[in-house]
Amino acid sequence: MVKKPVSLNEKVTHDYDDIIHMEYPLKTTDYIKHPRMRVEDRAKIFAPFAALKGYEEAIAAKQKVVVPRIELSEESKEYLDLQLGKIEGLLLHGQHPIITVVFFQRDWERYGDGGEYIQFTGLVAKLNRTSRILQIVDKRIHLDDIYRIESEDLDTI
Repeated sequence: MVKKPVSLNEKVTHDYDDIIHMEYPLKTTDYIKHPRMRVEDRAKIFAPFAALKGYEEAIAAKQKVVVPRIELSEESKEYLDLQLGKIEGLLLHGQHPIITVVFFQRDWERYGDGGEYIQFTGLVAKLNRTSRILQIVDKRIHLDDIYRIESEDLDTI
């Protein structure tokens, strides 16, 4: 675009001032090869993407420490049973304690009998001793897989 030379006293004009504020594409045409994209959709074009599918999962799997399941002693089993009794008592009174539980999660597909120990903290939703399930928020943990239960709410009982 070439600007016309003007003096300082004259109003500055350009060749395309009459069309600069027009919408594109024109609304009068029925044929639009590429319809106008919304701003939200246009932003997705520039979003990052994973060039290597599964790479992050493969790295995470390599970093996972696989260990065999630890058998609990009789004293540990009794202590866990005591803690579960306290949780059950609180649930019967309408209280939902916040606990931290360490449990064993098997990975049959990758490691056979091996797995990893996971620490999870949350509000106890349910405890069912018949089906041997402890539910913390929306995570269900089998009672046989629990290694340790800790909570300040249980220590005061």
